[in-house]
Amino acid sequence: MTELSLSSPWLIRFKAWVDQRFALPNALLFFILYLTTALVARHGGAVPAGLHWLDVLGCGVTWSFFLLLRVFDEHKDYALDCQNHPDRVLQRGLITLTHLKWVGAASILLQVGFALASDASLASFPGPVLLAWLAMFGWTCLMGKEFFVEEWLNRHLTWYAISHMLVMPLIVWWLAQMAQPGTTFSLPLKVLMLLAFLSGFCFEITRKTKGPEEERDSIESYSRIFGTRGSALVVMALVTAMVLCQIGLLAVLTGDIAQVPVWAGVILAVFWVLGIRQLMAFYKVPSLQGRERNEKAVALTMLAGYAVVMAVILCG
Repeated sequence: MTELSLSSPWLIRFKAWVDQRFALPNALLFFILYLTTALVARHGGAVPAGLHWLDVLGCGVTWSFFLLLRVFDEHKDYALDCQNHPDRVLQRGLITLTHLKWVGAASILLQVGFALASDASLASFPGPVLLAWLAMFGWTCLMGKEFFVEEWLNRHLTWYAISHMLVMPLIVWWLAQMAQPGTTFSLPLKVLMLLAFLSGFCFEITRKTKGPEEERDSIESYSRIFGTRGSALVVMALVTAMVLCQIGLLAVLTGDIAQVPVWAGVILAVFWVLGIRQLMAFYKVPSLQGRERNEKAVALTMLAGYAVVMAVILCG
């Protein structure tokens, strides 16, 4: 394999950055989040809930926003990453911050263009899709500036996570408006927003809980705040809260907890058990390998929850 260098084509260098910092397999989670939101937004309407061919474009627009979040983070953390991760594609200069600015600008144009096209059907300006995007983008910009209290947030990592994960309910509202322009702030959407917040918060804590061999003085982690085993317990509690919220959303969608299909409850229970089992293994023997397995276990529990919600709506 040819060594990557400045003489390599830009697209190849950009793909190397994507593979390193925004792996394409993660797109599955973004797509499922959009599709779940679309089904929940359309649930209970005059027309039976379902998926449309335009949802393919909706998935792409959703992916572009999470790409924009990564671009924001690359700018925000650039100096620290140069110190801690000099081997990364961006830090080696193979991709520059200017390149990423153009990628971010293209993402914004795509999102705004989709919003304007969607709002055109309602003959309103600004319409609900654009307004939802503006609210979400405004919060994202504040995140990029660390809410102008960067030092305080870096000393209070839990509040850092909460403030940044509050963007998730705004994302769900935007996705709902994309899928169903003018949709109402229904109870199922409120529960889905809570689920998105809990899921994002859970994964953020998991991602920044390090094994003992990974800890560095220059990198903050929740394992330094709560202790390695304490962080594992926090993640267990958050995984449990996330699964309970998944069940609550199913109960709201079906009208009663007793109406939730048995198979749906079994699937959620199985993934909860698998996730807790892995976290218990990390609790007993913390390690880098265990932390990576934690991330996979939590991600699978998140994906299973969204997939079950989708299946219940479509079957119903």
